[in-house]
Amino acid sequence: MITLAVDCMGGDHGPRVTLAACRQFLDHHPDARLLLVGLPDSLKEFSHDRAAIVPASEVVAMDDPVEIALRKKKDSSMRVAIQQVKDGVASAAVSAGNTGALMAIARYLLKTLDGIDRPAIATQLPNAQGGATTVLDLGANVDCSAEHLLQFAVMGSALVSVLKDVDEPTVGLLNIGEEVIKGSEVIKKAGELLRTAANSGDLNFYGNVEGNDIFKGTVDIVVCDGFVGNVALKASEGVASMVIGGLKAEFSRHIFTKIAAIVAYPVLKALMSRMDYRRYNGAALLGLRGLVFKSHGSADAMAFEQALNRAYDAARNNLLDRVRTRIAHAAPLLVPADAQAKPGVAATTH
Repeated sequence: MITLAVDCMGGDHGPRVTLAACRQFLDHHPDARLLLVGLPDSLKEFSHDRAAIVPASEVVAMDDPVEIALRKKKDSSMRVAIQQVKDGVASAAVSAGNTGALMAIARYLLKTLDGIDRPAIATQLPNAQGGATTVLDLGANVDCSAEHLLQFAVMGSALVSVLKDVDEPTVGLLNIGEEVIKGSEVIKKAGELLRTAANSGDLNFYGNVEGNDIFKGTVDIVVCDGFVGNVALKASEGVASMVIGGLKAEFSRHIFTKIAAIVAYPVLKALMSRMDYRRYNGAALLGLRGLVFKSHGSADAMAFEQALNRAYDAARNNLLDRVRTRIAHAAPLLVPADAQAKPGVAATTH
């Protein structure tokens, strides 16, 4: 039985969406159990033999500063949900709440794994191969060192090995060109570290990739800093919404296009389904001593259920153990530059 703790109050819509998603999830996973965390009055009407309500007296708002969420709201639904993971009651926690607050609380309660200096946010973006490309970091770390990018690559490899059941997923380093000589000094050094990791058997490094490779499906994993990753994520969501909205508008405009739409309906339906970002909802917070997944704040019930699915798959396939194993194997390469300069100083954990 896989147990997930759900922050039912988080996101733009709160229990109206999260509870509907939880019911759908339970219907599809007979071996799963949910801990519904939130204000008791908001959850009291939900009843299921594999669900239990865990009370919380506070809610982290989407616009709450991180300091308020972390230091003032100590009984928030977000914090209580993550506490279930720390206490070993749940295998993973899922929230659609404030991203900054979620990362701060998760890092404070769960701490980072040995060998990992900074956690990263990883999610999947649809590609032309009919699958998805995993991209990290997506905003947790704006400024990254070369060592941080290597850490992201190691953690991302563990995540994709779970999601795709592939032992050695390919890793690409996002750059302004494929050539080794291109990019900033940080990117060049990261490339050197990734090639060294590949030579030692820690990674299946493809090389430098460009932004369009994310959507071509050139590699399984694309590594970048959080600033670039977040821009790529938001841009992809915007393009997908624009294309789908444009198709719907065009095919409702004229009789001839309506007829064409009827004829091409199966193909168009498949295209819109592939580009629907809701199918890929659920970002993993990697590098922590526990599993935490972030849903998009505006997620509807279908999208939030996908986040629950990702957390369930991660727990069922022992993602945390796989991350630990890969980190342990690559440990000599993962030590941050400042620690390498000081003999006897280990990688920092928080």
